[in-house]
Amino acid sequence: MEYVLIITIAIVIFSLIFDFINGFHDTANAIATAVSTRALTPRTAIFLAAIMNFIGALTFTGVAGTITKDIVDPFKLDNGLVVVLAAILAAIIWNLLTWLYGIPSSSSHALIGSIAGAAVMAQGFGVLHYQGFTKIIIVLIISPIIAFCVGFIMYTIVKIVFKNANLTRANRNFRFFQVFTAALQSFSHGTNDAQKSMGIITLALIVANIQDSSNVEPALWVKLACATAMGLGTAIGGWKIIKTVGGNIMKIRPANGAAADISSALTIFVASSLHFPLSTTHVVSSSILGVGASNRAKGVKWSTAQRMIITWVITLPISAILAAIIYLIMNIFL
Repeated sequence: MEYVLIITIAIVIFSLIFDFINGFHDTANAIATAVSTRALTPRTAIFLAAIMNFIGALTFTGVAGTITKDIVDPFKLDNGLVVVLAAILAAIIWNLLTWLYGIPSSSSHALIGSIAGAAVMAQGFGVLHYQGFTKIIIVLIISPIIAFCVGFIMYTIVKIVFKNANLTRANRNFRFFQVFTAALQSFSHGTNDAQKSMGIITLALIVANIQDSSNVEPALWVKLACATAMGLGTAIGGWKIIKTVGGNIMKIRPANGAAADISSALTIFVASSLHFPLSTTHVVSSSILGVGASNRAKGVKWSTAQRMIITWVITLPISAILAAIIYLIMNIFL
């Protein structure tokens, strides 16, 4: 019983560390456009994002349930706590590596891939919940495409509506409007990304028989802890990611930024309402790409987009392999 409690506490701690890292790794995406257009100062943008992420994390919990039960069946794992610990460690390592190099990779891909990789190494492919796992992968694949299309359509509408507007006045108004869109974007990020750590902790509590298996709803203390960890992480900031998303994809003007923020927030809200975990990084970057293609395709730095896409593609398998290796090592000692 003492062994189970120690491993469970370790999972809770590392899950909160993952949320903290997610705060400065992924939340930077939510405020990148507002900072790059100078609608908000970096300090104000981070403060706003931290608050809205905290509120968003407490508002929705459906995604947490999906993480808890739809990737693997907790009751098929003989060494489930070690599997979960290996998965969260692998996701943390990959997030830190991509943050170090300023690459906006997907924390969702890293976490989902890590859970699958550690579980398969522990008990083979039969442990995967294929229906739920396939559903998650499909959403991860199509959500950037949807975000690109929504961004393209959104900015096309903006161009039509404001084609005769005074440029200086329109930019000033859109810059003011970006305060709202940045807040909305940060809130939507909290409704999806913070849920993943809640799901991991709830999964561990169920495996450890601390929480009733019939209840996949995160406990109140889990919600508060994860929301706080992400809010604190957001307060640290992720300037390397902001530079990539906010400037290295395209030159963003206030109208571009507002259209991209609304497009990505809308996509994330729909996914959160349907209890689907998705990559907010994918969605934000794809929305900007869609807006850029609508504005002027030649103005988009497609080389940066290509580098991000490669990272997106390799994240899931690399994190799965990394988690499998970590599980093998941990299984020797635990």
